[in-house]
Amino acid sequence: MDKNKDFNYNELLKPDIMLRLYASGAFPMADETTGEINWFMPEIRTIIPIDNYNIPRSLKKIINANEFEIRFDFDFYSVVKACADRETTWISKELIQAYTRLKKLGHIHTVEIYQNKKLTGGLYGVSYAGAFFGESMFSLKPQASKIALAILLEHLKEKNFLLLDVQYMTPHLKMFGATEISFTEYNQLLYLAYGRKTEF
Repeated sequence: MDKNKDFNYNELLKPDIMLRLYASGAFPMADETTGEINWFMPEIRTIIPIDNYNIPRSLKKIINANEFEIRFDFDFYSVVKACADRETTWISKELIQAYTRLKKLGHIHTVEIYQNKKLTGGLYGVSYAGAFFGESMFSLKPQASKIALAILLEHLKEKNFLLLDVQYMTPHLKMFGATEISFTEYNQLLYLAYGRKTEF
């Protein structure tokens, strides 16, 4: 890696530049082999409409049973490490460091699920004005990550967020009402979201 490329690589991980890239509709992923971080801007985007999401009935029963403790922004490092702890991961050490810098500026947030005082599931993402960019989730107990997503949706609606970006469609997300839209539609939602005055 030459000096010029190395300089650009580091520049893209500065908090202000990362936020600009997120604001333009891009998101980072590290190559699992080389560790090189690239930014992606797919033409088809997956969102969960905050005004029209679905929480499965069986999941509502689990949440209402109050067997889990829910916390926000309590232990970011443990959440992101748990998300990265899998056979293959796009969450590199450099990305974790970059997210940590964003967290210091108030743009990284977590939803954490505890059972018997142990972290059993959760998620983290980037917030900017009325947009929340979901990055990753994990589950050490059945349903824990789904509970975290359900809590996130309710929280974002309560806080008047407009957009929840979940990047790519999965069966897990589809049951919550995730839908695919064009980048043009997505960009329009971004524009509206940045006009929202809200805090996570």
